[in-house]
Amino acid sequence: MKQRIVLLDAHSIIHRAYHALPGFTDSKGRPTGALFGLLSMLISIIKELNPDHIFAAYDLPQKTKRHEIFEEYKAGRKKADEDLIEQIKKSRELLESLNIEIFDAPGYEADDVLGSLAEKLKKDYDIIIASGDLDMLQLVDDKKVRVFTLKRGIKDTILYDEKAVKARFGFGPEYVVDYKALRGDPSDNIPGVRGIGEKTATELILNFGHLEDIYKTLKKNKEEFEKKAIKPRVIKLLEEGEEEAFFSKALAQIDLNAPVEIKINKEKWKDQLDLSKALQMIYSLDFRTLAPRFEALFEKKEKNKEEQVDENSMEFKELSVALWLIRSDIIDPKAADIFAFAGVHSLKEARPIIMKVLKERKLEFVFEKIEKPLIPVIDKLNRTGIKLDINYLKKLSKDYHKKLEKQRKKIYSLSGEEFNINSPLQLAEILFVKMAIKSPSKKKTASGLPSTQESELLKIKDENPIVEEILKYRELQKLLSTYIDNLPKMLADDKRLHTRFVQAGTSTGRLASQNPNLQNIPIRSELGRAVRKAFVAEKGYKLYSFDYSQIELRIAAILSGDKKLIQSFKEGKDIHRSVAAEVFEVPEEEVDKEMRRKAKVINFGILYGMGVNALKQNLKTTSLKEAKDFLNKYFEKYPALADWIDKTKADAARKGYTETLFGRRRYFEGISSDLQYIRAAAERMAINAPIQGTQADIIKMAMHRIDKILSPYKDKARLVLQIHDELIYELHETVADELSKKIKKEMETILSEKERKSVPIVVDLSFGRNWGEL
Repeated sequence: MKQRIVLLDAHSIIHRAYHALPGFTDSKGRPTGALFGLLSMLISIIKELNPDHIFAAYDLPQKTKRHEIFEEYKAGRKKADEDLIEQIKKSRELLESLNIEIFDAPGYEADDVLGSLAEKLKKDYDIIIASGDLDMLQLVDDKKVRVFTLKRGIKDTILYDEKAVKARFGFGPEYVVDYKALRGDPSDNIPGVRGIGEKTATELILNFGHLEDIYKTLKKNKEEFEKKAIKPRVIKLLEEGEEEAFFSKALAQIDLNAPVEIKINKEKWKDQLDLSKALQMIYSLDFRTLAPRFEALFEKKEKNKEEQVDENSMEFKELSVALWLIRSDIIDPKAADIFAFAGVHSLKEARPIIMKVLKERKLEFVFEKIEKPLIPVIDKLNRTGIKLDINYLKKLSKDYHKKLEKQRKKIYSLSGEEFNINSPLQLAEILFVKMAIKSPSKKKTASGLPSTQESELLKIKDENPIVEEILKYRELQKLLSTYIDNLPKMLADDKRLHTRFVQAGTSTGRLASQNPNLQNIPIRSELGRAVRKAFVAEKGYKLYSFDYSQIELRIAAILSGDKKLIQSFKEGKDIHRSVAAEVFEVPEEEVDKEMRRKAKVINFGILYGMGVNALKQNLKTTSLKEAKDFLNKYFEKYPALADWIDKTKADAARKGYTETLFGRRRYFEGISSDLQYIRAAAERMAINAPIQGTQADIIKMAMHRIDKILSPYKDKARLVLQIHDELIYELHETVADELSKKIKKEMETILSEKERKSVPIVVDLSFGRNWGEL
């Protein structure tokens, strides 16, 4: 039985995937849709076709022989996007890591390279060409050469042999070039015969054969055309377009003589693959869903090689957290992530490798003093859970379902018809076609209409009353489906709700909450606050909230050393009023609500790297100049903060990472990107990372120190929730007064006087029978 070789038309697959997955990025904001599509198709190829060998072909950026004979060849194609070019470059690295040899040839296209390889190999091997381009069908040769291609998107595939080609076109693969010569190909700027389309081209081929035969018959026996009911108009088009027809055929014909040499290794492709190296590359691209699928293709080869890991063991949890500190982009690392990073197959082998890197990156303090002591605290938090008032949720469900129906009718009334509000396509049709609402969004749906994502609808909220009603509808629906109707089903045997707090759940250092995410219940709206009332204390207990007050602004003052900011906090001033007085140059007592609101916008905007455009939108000003002047005035009044921001961006660009007050790192590969929007996004995140990361460090240290304080009290005191800057404890009434004072003091003194540069760390304390009352 012949060995099977798959020849990969990498260029066409990448282009197809790039357009099928727009907006697909990794955790660093780098576009990766084309690479994801390439790897997805490759996994399908390996699974379905089980090749013995795989080779890939690429176009080269310079002109080809076709350009020499026709300067306008492919002239209709717009210049490739920069992020597509970057992915094409990266795809070579990906294929090399998968042990796939790459072929290209100056002056020849990938089609020619593939055709030449197929011609050389088809005598001794079963050849399958994997491509996104139907031009490849001209190479189909009975069962010797077949084409595996995409029908739609990147998932729907078909394997073409001669029978399948005939079923699709009505003629065999030997006529594919003639078909293209007649009808042309606008995507490649191949002219064809003007006026002849798919139907007429097919009719001519079925009646007369190859292009040469069509013209031979036309010149010698025109009556034959009349017998076959070929219209006079078509005959005239053929006569006028003869030169273009043969010229087009020359352009469409794949050259089988490209200068490529190939040597087939006796050892099969799978047997030569370094699976660990391949997985490292896949994980580095953030393709964590594809990595297990790829690894599963090699189960027999790797059987019993990797140890079975208990992911509840302390050994695993420590290594998972350690890896996350090294690679903050690998969220909640699993055993496969650890093995892929270390290039080994057991935790015992991985530990010294990971700990060595941890030490090299000066992350020992963060690991030993912040994260490692927190592991048992998080375990206890997840075991404890929180009590729910089920009867309250039942009443709330009835009330909110009525509100939802009322909201639905209001939307129908405003739109003038009933439609599926949950369908993005139907909603887009109503908003942007029927109601002709203008959208600034560059994001488009598959229909070509603007996106209806919440972030995009917020931009047009003031354009038409219906938009705000849709946003209200969505909030109600989310609260019902995610929380109100769903939470009672999630109660454990102890009748408490146990969300999973993930220690390594974000790239900034903060905890994440999963199944359900309790950190996402809206607090700014009355609807969201009502849901929080369902979270209650046991009888004899109360819930106590300890919330760090304006912690990120205080950290910004500490990190920047800005004297004015520090002084405002030392004097216990309202920081937003204080900043407004400085920026608007008025006494604090003359600061009005609008001034304070604008100061608050810029205070928090600075923390997240907000630019002039975003500031304009959030300030609700009509002028970009006004927003820019406001920003300049702010930095003029707080120069040390401005200097710190500039230095943070510069350091991130130079080193590739930022650090918190305690040395936690966050890496930014996009900070040096040639693509301006990726670089800008990385710079924004780089400003926020040290601030949010330091906040995460502080509250995590507080959590494990408080755990020691509560230890003697056993069941009378327990941590039940952590919501970013806030810790919520369930305290028995007999010890609540005593313990609340101790907890507050511990949280406020996490930083030493020297570390906090005299900036007071303040914790707001509140308590009640339920979370909504706090």
